[in-house]
Amino acid sequence: MSFRRSIYKSPAQLRAMVEPGLITAEALAAVRELIRPGVTTLELDAAASRVISGRGARSNFQLVRGYRHTICASVNQQVVHGIPGDRVLEPGDIVSIDAGAEYKGWNGDSAITVVVPDPSRPDIVVERERLSEVTEGSLWAGIAALATARHLAEIGAAVQEYIEANAPDGGYGILREYVGHGIGRKMHESPSVFNYRVADPGPEIRPGLALAIEPMVVAGDHTTFVEDDDWTVSTVDGSPGSHWEHSVAVHDGGIWVLTAPDGGAAGLAPFGVTPAPIA
Repeated sequence: MSFRRSIYKSPAQLRAMVEPGLITAEALAAVRELIRPGVTTLELDAAASRVISGRGARSNFQLVRGYRHTICASVNQQVVHGIPGDRVLEPGDIVSIDAGAEYKGWNGDSAITVVVPDPSRPDIVVERERLSEVTEGSLWAGIAALATARHLAEIGAAVQEYIEANAPDGGYGILREYVGHGIGRKMHESPSVFNYRVADPGPEIRPGLALAIEPMVVAGDHTTFVEDDDWTVSTVDGSPGSHWEHSVAVHDGGIWVLTAPDGGAAGLAPFGVTPAPIA
């Protein structure tokens, strides 16, 4: 006889996820401070590694078979899963950083996107910053929907609706093959969290649910391919991408963004949602 672990966690288990979330947030903050022309993606990886190990945690990315780095660093047409290396950041690059920490058996997972300043190409910078801002906004729209949603599919619908309402003429593409996920004892757990509308309503939203919501949006067509390194996901048409992610807990008192130091207060404020700490 086989048993499937419930996707819903106890209050104590959710509380145990707060610290790995904060460690993940601190690692990303350290990387953000370093992003500028002339810095390599491997240097960004080292900065995240120092924070995570310094807090007594482990990079959960390194627990994925075949992956030995602390972060994923995806630049320009690379949307997700880019491998850190000797690539030097240049003015105007759009850089997505994905990181996660495991602490005392629990996981955090989060991602940010940063555009490197380029005074010589302000139009490029503006276009890429808008892509990042819309992607981040769609993330917060999805998290805000989680506060009142009855079923999981409402999250993806909120993400897509926000993107469609705020994208420039011609629209943006939302990656279809890569989606968010549950999180807890493992970095990737059930259920899948789609970033677009789906017919299946999905699991019930109720206390104990912990999700990593992560819209991946591109300025052109959503079609991607995996590069020869067997990891990096890039757009076929060469259009730039953006990736934002937070780990979020649903509990008896409401929702709490585990990978945001303020629990998501600033990001949720425009949507009229106030996060509540996990009791």
